[in-house]
Amino acid sequence: MSMTLDTSPMPAGDREEAVRHAVWESVVRIDIDHHPSPEEISVKVKLNTVGSIGICSGQATGLTIRRTQRLAQEDTEPFVFLGLQMTGTSLAAQNDNQAVLKPGEFVLYETSRPYTLAFDTGVDHHFLRFPRAALELPERSLREMTAVTFAPDNPVAALAFAYFSRLAVTDGLHHERHAQAVREPSIELLRAAVVSQLGESPLAQESLEATLNLRIMRYMREHLCDRELSAAQIASAHNISVRRLYTLLAESGITLGDWIRSHRLEACHRELATPNARYRTIASIGRSWGFIDAAHFSRVFKQAYGLSPRAWRDLNHTASPPCA
Repeated sequence: MSMTLDTSPMPAGDREEAVRHAVWESVVRIDIDHHPSPEEISVKVKLNTVGSIGICSGQATGLTIRRTQRLAQEDTEPFVFLGLQMTGTSLAAQNDNQAVLKPGEFVLYETSRPYTLAFDTGVDHHFLRFPRAALELPERSLREMTAVTFAPDNPVAALAFAYFSRLAVTDGLHHERHAQAVREPSIELLRAAVVSQLGESPLAQESLEATLNLRIMRYMREHLCDRELSAAQIASAHNISVRRLYTLLAESGITLGDWIRSHRLEACHRELATPNARYRTIASIGRSWGFIDAAHFSRVFKQAYGLSPRAWRDLNHTASPPCA
């Protein structure tokens, strides 16, 4: 989705309502107090999405935004916003914190609690909206970091600002294939910025620990087709020992070898049922999911599903004979 709102050709009396409607429908429900008179209001907003990340890029005359307690309670899905200051200055206040932003700085705030954003000299800002659940951050850590200035003296914050300001203006990323490719790295970078901003605080370690299991499981799913996927590889990617990896998995009731094999079999089971499967060999489908030995693949597949891979494929493609 991509949409641009420009108030310049609108009648003065329609501008406030047009802006409010666009923001409420596509971004977040907020009260907007425009500082100039209706005749002098100027707002240009571009709305876009990159997968589950919503993007609102705005240039406007001075205004104040308020997310009231009532509005915060009405919404069911919580979001976290990242606000990037491009030029000028602004102020963000939430959870008894207050941040004054200069160009090159950004701030976080969450929609489940009231907040205020003040743009006295005008708006030149990118607002990026993330599902709260996707960040997988402990509540205490996130609350500590709302309405706190992320400045370039933190190198991770500087990297995040450069990345997200580029993300906000790269139109091609709204296509599904590209959006899926950048979604997880974007979330990981924002999470890294929060952890680095926490510094030596115990909350930084809490944030890392709270998401470790989730990050390990995501890594395992994303590298399932990697033939070299192993405990050593997974542990190294997360800077932990193999012994600790096995302990964490055991706490979740997971045996690594069984998990990898069963999920690879599930992937093969799905793929063999697709129309394209008839144009590929059984062995090549097995290899694409890490099963190097074709005989072993057929044996464990039949043990799991009661049919050989070939029989399962034939069952799903009876209208056209499959390849050998």
